[in-house]
Amino acid sequence: MKLRITGIVVACIGLFCPVAPTDRPLLAAGPAAAETITVYNPMGTPPPITLRPQAPRLDTLKGKTLYFVNTGFIGSDRLMAVMTEWFNANYPETRIVYKESGAGVSALSPALWEEITREGDAAIVGLGH
Repeated sequence: MKLRITGIVVACIGLFCPVAPTDRPLLAAGPAAAETITVYNPMGTPPPITLRPQAPRLDTLKGKTLYFVNTGFIGSDRLMAVMTEWFNANYPETRIVYKESGAGVSALSPALWEEITREGDAAIVGLGH
């Protein structure tokens, strides 16, 4: 029994710790040894970030136009509806304009951005998480 266990242990050691003969080199010599490969970093180099300050806060909401833009995130339509009701109840002098995109913030049309810039005083865009 001891001999059998000893044989198994020696075989396992031989599998995981091979011993190279001393008469031949461990590294190959010749043309294969001169080959090099180029390895690229898959992380890449991110572009530099330009920081922009937030838009200044409005002094008052009285007489202002707020745009609520729904980008189609799940449940954001209900959130925008509740926010519209709340603003209408608490700020009756504020005009609320509700717009839907449905394709994410990156798919908002330039015409919508232009309209918000031209006619709106502020915008709340439902981005999701």
